[in-house]
Amino acid sequence: MSSLTDIFTTAKNVVTAISSLGQDYMSVQGTSIKAAITSSTVVRTGAGRVVNVSVTVAGAVGAIYDSSSTSVTTLPIAVVPATVGVYVINLPVVNGILAVPGAGQTFSLSYS
Repeated sequence: MSSLTDIFTTAKNVVTAISSLGQDYMSVQGTSIKAAITSSTVVRTGAGRVVNVSVTVAGAVGAIYDSSSTSVTTLPIAVVPATVGVYVINLPVVNGILAVPGAGQTFSLSYS
């Protein structure tokens, strides 16, 4: 028969596992947003995930890069269409998230 300590330890482990799953889910769904990006913007430095982009003003085609500097655009991860709408990206980055709207374009990003 299990002791009360064993039962409480098991319950604690279940709660910890559920909490971890919740954090993983939110990471994939995006925990933050950067709204109304109209010029080259470092949205995040370090590892993370670009989840969605919402184009609110069409303009020209933009891009999102795996970069923590506005001068480093060697690792493109997504093209931002020149059409108003919401687009799923859901890609990880290592260095950071650099958002570069096209001329006249405005978009928002959800990210983790």
